[in-house]
Amino acid sequence: MLTLRPLALAAVLALGLAACAEPAAEAPKGAAVEAASVTEGAWTLDPAGSRLTYVSIKAGEVAEANRFDKLSGSVAGDGTATLDIDLASVNTGVDIRNERMREIFFEVTGNPKASVAAKLDPAAFAGLAVGQSIVRPMKATVSIKGATSDVETEVLVTRVSDDRITVVPTAPVIISTDMFELTDELGELRALAQLPSITPAVPVTFSLAFTRS
Repeated sequence: MLTLRPLALAAVLALGLAACAEPAAEAPKGAAVEAASVTEGAWTLDPAGSRLTYVSIKAGEVAEANRFDKLSGSVAGDGTATLDIDLASVNTGVDIRNERMREIFFEVTGNPKASVAAKLDPAAFAGLAVGQSIVRPMKATVSIKGATSDVETEVLVTRVSDDRITVVPTAPVIISTDMFELTDELGELRALAQLPSITPAVPVTFSLAFTRS
């Protein structure tokens, strides 16, 4: 059965974007002119090349992989970064669990998405040459069902081409239901599934790809 980890993961995604905006390591000589073009225009999440997953643990020892199938996001020219997670796209691998997550846990009719926000410095992209990676601590604000929480993590950002950047966490991000006031909903899921427990804290990981618009 699922828990709330996906949200934190979303936050981490935005964090990954933010990582691109932190002061980068000094680029190789000759890379400055080539990299300068990266600061121009906006960047858009490539949903086909991105993944957001989390692991839920039930009955104290049964671990199950889950994911969200629909993500969208962007970084505007002024450095405003946003990430949206379609909560109805939660995929636990079991139809009845998907339904319970949508209707009971997330209540998607009134809360269709989780959102992540961060503010970046577009000029920092210029310091990252093609093939170069940087590791940075990041912070983003995640919102779901009217509750908001700040999430911190460390991400590895790689510029794979002139117009493409990938972001991955250096370690799983641990999120708990109490961060978003979802402990009661988790208890309801546990009762419906007749489980002795569902762990309220879970590891989240992601791989995000952004392309220049």
